[in-house]
Amino acid sequence: MIALTLPFPDIGPNIFAFEVMGREIALRWYAMSYIVGIVIGWWMGTRLLRREVAWPRNEAPMTSEALSDLITWIILGVVLGGRLGSVLFYHPAHYAQNPIEILQIWNGGMSFHGGALGVLFVGLVFCWRNRISPLSTGDLIVVCTPPALLLGRLANFINAELWGRQTDLPWGVIFPGDAAQACATVEQMCARHPSQLYEALLEGLVLGAVLLWLALRKHWLKMPGALIGVFLAGYGIARFAVEFVRQPDAHFTSATNPLGYAWQLGELGLTMGQLLSTPMILVGLLFVWAARRRPHHPRR
Repeated sequence: MIALTLPFPDIGPNIFAFEVMGREIALRWYAMSYIVGIVIGWWMGTRLLRREVAWPRNEAPMTSEALSDLITWIILGVVLGGRLGSVLFYHPAHYAQNPIEILQIWNGGMSFHGGALGVLFVGLVFCWRNRISPLSTGDLIVVCTPPALLLGRLANFINAELWGRQTDLPWGVIFPGDAAQACATVEQMCARHPSQLYEALLEGLVLGAVLLWLALRKHWLKMPGALIGVFLAGYGIARFAVEFVRQPDAHFTSATNPLGYAWQLGELGLTMGQLLSTPMILVGLLFVWAARRRPHHPRR
């Protein structure tokens, strides 16, 4: 038997489900995480916009009504960008052979990096159309994003997906289904890192607390673009670190590449998550450097 492992909670992927004309209608925890995360972000954004003194020239970058419109654009960017990111970054061969499945988002398959690019694109278009500062708008978005990341990673855990590598640490979890069977032996199932919870902690709680502290206590909203940089670098560092204990997608692994590197040089390599996170870290640091060098309006 495996000692000192954590039991997997007896929670199904659906909050509730019922049948209508022979078809199952269900509300999944993953969908609810998106809904609740967006609502929390909307509420946080409205509160931040009311603190006009926190912004450059003591003027909020947009009205609450404009934020409501922006939320619609963000939802579109998250869904389309997240789906296309999953298709292009992680499963291009599969979807090339099964293109109709690209539209079947209810079967799962979303990429954070793709979603981030989607939000970047729609956000720039929204700011251009409404003549709003893209840097301050970006600062507002990133401060309000960590709650959604926290809830999304918790939903990944509940769904028993995106699990970690094998571990004998006392907080290892024996996930149900493929996660356990993939490393089972005659004598025992294997425990895995709860990498979803690591990411929830780092990307949701830690990064969210740092962003709020900088925004409300250190007045970094006065430096447009600085919090964008902190978010990009912070998320990139957290994701890069967790990738060391996160199980890569099966199509990246092989007998000669058991660690699932997407880029490999000898015994060294990077997973796809690390490859996508590296430019985030570099761009984030550049944003912080540029924002701090740019003349800004001190608190009054």
